[in-house]
Amino acid sequence: MRSPQVEAASGLPEQVTIYEVGPRDGLQNEKTVVPAATKVEFIRRLEAAGLGTIETTSFVPARWVPQMGDAEDVLAGLGPDGRGRRRPALVPNERGLDRAEELGLTAIAIFGSATETFAQKNLNRSVSEQYAMFEPVVERALADGMWVRAYVSMCFGDPWEGPVPVGQVVDTAERLMDLGCHELSLGDTIGVGTTGHVHRLLEALGARGIGTDRVAVHFHDTYGQALANTMAALRDGVSVVDAAAGGLGGCPYAKSATGNLATEDLVWALHGAGVETGVDLEALVETSVWMAGQLGRPSPSNVVRALAGA
Repeated sequence: MRSPQVEAASGLPEQVTIYEVGPRDGLQNEKTVVPAATKVEFIRRLEAAGLGTIETTSFVPARWVPQMGDAEDVLAGLGPDGRGRRRPALVPNERGLDRAEELGLTAIAIFGSATETFAQKNLNRSVSEQYAMFEPVVERALADGMWVRAYVSMCFGDPWEGPVPVGQVVDTAERLMDLGCHELSLGDTIGVGTTGHVHRLLEALGARGIGTDRVAVHFHDTYGQALANTMAALRDGVSVVDAAAGGLGGCPYAKSATGNLATEDLVWALHGAGVETGVDLEALVETSVWMAGQLGRPSPSNVVRALAGA
């Protein structure tokens, strides 16, 4: 079978927006640097497959994440198509915002942490200090008419600190959203979340006034729970899902983080449930097979393996 049998499932949104993170979160942990031209081709192929929102790159210093040291080259290769509202890039601080604005970007994402250890490792800041770093970034971006997303990492568990209290995550999310961000992405950075935990967190956020209309979910698949957790979030009202073509991904500062939820696995499940995504699954699989060839290893996506081998 090249596509799933469609049997509409109750309790799901009619349409889901896939926020494709493959070119950024998917590639940032690669041991060898992927050429800028290959990244541009990857993004072009994702666009052609129907992915509407694609996070293109990151303006972190190259000494932090060498794989993202070519942001200017990638955006030059994309031209005007890489600068719209649906082509955000990750920005860590005001210097990163300077670079993004110099290139004419209109959408950015900041990335905070719910735990102290990861905040220190990823941002060289404490949890409380991260807000002072992000505040001028968001203030300037909003003043310039930019769309701003806030990521929160370690929402479901931390490899150094263990379980992360739901209230601690909500406190972090609230502080970031109070800066004026338009969207919040909840990150299961090391893939330990479960469906009940997802429900509890979304419920607690709603009680603080952060509804699912402003929330996206971002699950890693370390324990094989990413798709189940995503479907649980959708049934709770979320309609924006982060995913990476081919299941690419990892985190340079959390070695236990494996790949993201594969976009193909998500699309297969959603299309089978009668949910619209706008994605051409065949073209997407072809893209991930092509990228796997560029990286020299097979895709971890179950759907890519099944369809590519069929």
